[in-house]
Amino acid sequence: MAESAPTSIGIVGSGIMAAGIAEVAARGGIRSIIRARSESSVSSALGQISGGLTRQVEKGKLEASDRDRILANISGTIDLAELSDCDIIIESVVEDLDTKQSLFRELDAVVKPSAILATNTSTLAVVEMAKVTGRPDKVCGIHFFNPAAVLPLVEIVRPITASDDTIARAETFVRTIGKEGVHVLDRAGFIVNALLFPYLNNAIRMLEDGTASMEDIDTAMKGGCNFPMGPFALLDLVGLDTSLSILETLHRSFGDDNFAPRPRLRELVAQGRLGRKSKAGFYVY
Repeated sequence: MAESAPTSIGIVGSGIMAAGIAEVAARGGIRSIIRARSESSVSSALGQISGGLTRQVEKGKLEASDRDRILANISGTIDLAELSDCDIIIESVVEDLDTKQSLFRELDAVVKPSAILATNTSTLAVVEMAKVTGRPDKVCGIHFFNPAAVLPLVEIVRPITASDDTIARAETFVRTIGKEGVHVLDRAGFIVNALLFPYLNNAIRMLEDGTASMEDIDTAMKGGCNFPMGPFALLDLVGLDTSLSILETLHRSFGDDNFAPRPRLRELVAQGRLGRKSKAGFYVY
């Protein structure tokens, strides 16, 4: 029997990814509740979604009536208990295992027994979040890519504890919101980041070694490989702090020197140059 689509989801977090996930789900007709830690964060996330949709209307890419329909499906709260009746909860908070585990314990205590608890982690072991709950069979990864409203891919991550039903429900959700789901086992970096980050890290190594300039490396990878952007522009888009965290996790997991973060990346993060979100990273914005 085919799994029915969820009627409501909760998204824990208030950053770019959380807002993007809420928008995508709302476009698919699913009621979406963003839970942030402060009223100002809630307002910021909702304003970000509203502003982006309005710009699409102004450019003729979206009807005003569709914008209003999408926004009517999105609400915000600071109270975790308001997610209690959601069918799926997706956490999209900082890439720190202790923080995520603490959140999963809280969610496990307040949401309905049938709810799926999902993580948007890009590299952390999903089973480490599953094991702190009383429902490890209902925990999985649903990993979106930035910007979530644009990129079509979602990685559906199966920890060893997840049931077939949980994965089927996650797949139905991904399909309902018009995304392309790929299935992957719970291994560090999953598919995309495990392949992508050695490339990004080695681009930094090439810059450090003086092989070519940053601009020429980016131009070469766009022109020679038909990539939409070069490695340094992509690192800035992902966020240098996020990139550093991903590489550290991959290096711990696999012990491969291709994953050992390059000194230049560490230096930029220490300087607070985190990429587009801080208006400066490898490039200045």
